[in-house]
Amino acid sequence: MKQELQMIGRIRTDFPTKFGLPRQGIFAESLTGRVVLEPEYRKAAAFKGIEEYSHLWLLWGFSEVKRTRWVPTVKPPRLGGKVHKGVFATRSPFRPNPIGLTCVRLEEIQWDTPEGPVLIVSGIDMMDGSPVYDIKPYLAYADAYPDARSGFGAKVKDHVLEVEFPEKWLEMVEETKRPGAIEMLRQDPRPPYHNHAEQIYKIAFANVDIHFTVEEDKLTVCRVLSLEEGQKK
Repeated sequence: MKQELQMIGRIRTDFPTKFGLPRQGIFAESLTGRVVLEPEYRKAAAFKGIEEYSHLWLLWGFSEVKRTRWVPTVKPPRLGGKVHKGVFATRSPFRPNPIGLTCVRLEEIQWDTPEGPVLIVSGIDMMDGSPVYDIKPYLAYADAYPDARSGFGAKVKDHVLEVEFPEKWLEMVEETKRPGAIEMLRQDPRPPYHNHAEQIYKIAFANVDIHFTVEEDKLTVCRVLSLEEGQKK
């Protein structure tokens, strides 16, 4: 019997838009999210034993993908958006099935909430509201291959920026979210083909708009506004 893929929940994060999302969650381990299940799946029994694991796999959906047909090659942003690679050799969201896969750390299980059991996880790279299709335990003995080759992905993993975040602007970010904000900015959230020192970029994060510029390998935060203020600008 054919069975349709079911959304079991959504992940709530500090990213209302996809701009600024880390290219891999492991590069921003201070960023946290909440996995909230749909009413049908809010069964404590379904989580029995999950506290024994430190990490989980989340299978989730690229909900903002608008393309209606798939193409065999894509142009990865981290390669400048000009080099073609096969879609199955990348983690591009533009796939036959727009499914993402992220390994997250299980920080906490909130058993008794109005939304049923909620998982607090860190190392997220998803937009707020992204659909979750499955949760699986991460098994270090089976899922980790330290000697595996990482293709062209290994060439860009170490690119980070120096971040200058003046105290007066940093104080406008909720204290518990400041480490995640800095980690996110260090990953250079700009489109790789943007390299204009005079350009001011803006990221919506954790109820604020963070404005910044980048010159060479240094990112400087030049203003932080509440989302309400930012929408008026």
